[in-house]
Amino acid sequence: MLDRIKSTACFIRNKVAFEPEVGIILGTGLGGLADGIDTVASLDYREIPDFPVSTVEGHRGRLIFGMLGGKKVVAMQGRFHYYEGYTPQQVVFPVRVMKMLGIRYLFVSNASGGVNETFRTGDLMVITDHINLIPNPLIGPNIAELGPRFPDMNDAYNHELIEKAKRVAAREEIPLRFGCYVGGTGPTYETQKEYGYFKAIGGDAVGMSTTPEVIAARHMGVTVFGVSVITNMGLTGLKSTHEEVQEEGIKAGKRMTRLFTELLKEL
Repeated sequence: MLDRIKSTACFIRNKVAFEPEVGIILGTGLGGLADGIDTVASLDYREIPDFPVSTVEGHRGRLIFGMLGGKKVVAMQGRFHYYEGYTPQQVVFPVRVMKMLGIRYLFVSNASGGVNETFRTGDLMVITDHINLIPNPLIGPNIAELGPRFPDMNDAYNHELIEKAKRVAAREEIPLRFGCYVGGTGPTYETQKEYGYFKAIGGDAVGMSTTPEVIAARHMGVTVFGVSVITNMGLTGLKSTHEEVQEEGIKAGKRMTRLFTELLKEL
């Protein structure tokens, strides 16, 4: 696995003479942030050796290199999910490659269902913690060059960046929520009892991604900041569709883009 990670990173470096400081993962309906990047190069996932290919509508499927908020970034316009049939190790493969390319920070985003009844559709929730219900990507032999056997997840979502985000949001008048994200396998939207369970165990929002990538990033010592866009309210009993989730993600994407851009300036 380590050889494949290094080989893929080497391929990208040979194609793109650009060393990113920050990696960004864009969730369902949130690919619009890419429009704000002063792009110097892009690569379709299909061009990259050993890279998975996104099969989900709303995930463009390319790496974008450029400047955002005065920082060198590489953005994943489209991510990979366990429910697509990929192993947890394949899901986090791009994060490991981005680390090899030089990132020190990872900004993650996702579309999620609201569990906290005080939330509303379209809210931005800064992730302060998570509960991972997806098979852990670190299961199996540990690669010591990537990180320790038992990484500490106490500061999974960096407290300093969360405080900076609060100050940015106040200055830019961007309303924020804060809470715990629950990562489930999907691909079904949750039942009412499952939403109730997630609430009971401390969740504020639930989705089908993010936690594996964050685990892999922290395993490698990458600092993480995360935002969930609340695209539907789970406990209302209303049916959810992928099209609605995409639509709400697009609406909230402009505020998330502003938050990410201004926060990057603070790094």
